Amino acid sequence: MENSILKIYLSSTDKHGSTLLYEHIVEEARKYGINGATVYRGVMGYGPSSKHINTSRFWELTEKLPIVIEIIDVNEKIRSFYQFISEDIEKAAKGCTITIQPIDFFYQRNGKS
Repeated sequence: MENSILKIYLSSTDKHGSTLLYEHIVEEARKYGINGATVYRGVMGYGPSSKHINTSRFWELTEKLPIVIEIIDVNEKIRSFYQFISEDIEKAAKGCTITIQPIDFFYQRNGKS
């Protein structure tokens, strides 16, 4: 069985209704039964629609920073999940980039809750 990683690059300020988009995606991944998801917040970055480089500064009250969501599972489930959330992602006001890459699980051990 082939495994894949879905990477979603978006803005920390994108929303789905009143919820942050990255929170919505991770919550949906858990409900969907995805093996795992992690969100990374960047300290600096830009995308194709950026007019300038966004960076973390301690004096800013609201920060528009890059977010990367990594979602790992079997390839079929990753692609099916993307189709499931694609309409929500299409509405991202700041735009986004999505990649899917094949991966090999080197080691995985379930912990105790």
